[in-house]
Amino acid sequence: MKALITGGAGFIGSHLAKKFLDNNIDVHIVDNLSTGKLENISFLKKDCFFHHDINDLEFMTQLLKKEQYDYVLHLAAMVSVVETIEKPIQSNQDNIVASVNLLDAIKNYIPNFKKFFFASSAAIYGQLEDLPKSINSKIDPLSPYAIQKYSSERYAKIYFDLYNVPTVSMRFFNIYGPKQNPNSDYSGVLSILNQKFIKKEPFTFFGDGEQTRDFVYINDLVDAVWLVINSKETNGKVYNLGTGKQTSLNEIFTIFKDNFGYSIPYKYEKKRIGDIKHSYAEISPLKKLGFNPNFSIKDGIREYLRT
Repeated sequence: MKALITGGAGFIGSHLAKKFLDNNIDVHIVDNLSTGKLENISFLKKDCFFHHDINDLEFMTQLLKKEQYDYVLHLAAMVSVVETIEKPIQSNQDNIVASVNLLDAIKNYIPNFKKFFFASSAAIYGQLEDLPKSINSKIDPLSPYAIQKYSSERYAKIYFDLYNVPTVSMRFFNIYGPKQNPNSDYSGVLSILNQKFIKKEPFTFFGDGEQTRDFVYINDLVDAVWLVINSKETNGKVYNLGTGKQTSLNEIFTIFKDNFGYSIPYKYEKKRIGDIKHSYAEISPLKKLGFNPNFSIKDGIREYLRT
């Protein structure tokens, strides 16, 4: 058995690569290292890593034809919302066209294929305030990034419906854990807060700190992805990945303070334009498959700080 992970040198991809290897599945990674790091995948054999861009159609097609992967996990993307706003044409290429090219190569060249996994985002829900965010909720994508994620979800679905390519997509909520880069545009508030506590630097809340998010520890994400790629029931479907619980930023700050044994200076500034007040996921479809988050927010942060 063999898997290809695009963007596999990044935060999430590297954890998934380890899971596959631990389950005796050979892993290849394609990553242009624009945000990923080789140190994240030090456990991978050198000849299993390809320093290439997913937009290299000839390379990607030949790789898929030659290797006959059982699984393709597609995480590579232009992940900065700001960058997609500045570069809508290039981000369309990175975030939609590259996805379709992968799906089409699988359709044309891998007859005994098991699953294509697409990493989507809760960003597609936009500013809609109905809670919890359900797969059946309205969507309101407010950036090229969000539109592109939704578009690739739909392409994954129609490649199953029309061409019988087994696919599944998952909308990630607020993922955190080891290897998350606090300097990345995609970085979550927890990795930023962690760095502030380590360096004893001031932290800024935008708003009153009572805004809530659904924080998911990386180990729970890995378990959820493993679950959906190994079930035929998930073909052509989209799932939310969250815990189904919301936690305020003020609560997060207190948990960090308790774990570090000291506080850091902080201040409250004006709420940023576009920030939503509350968000959490409705995850009953994932629970029906057997998913149950193992890490509460307190347990997850404790584990994160230990690694």
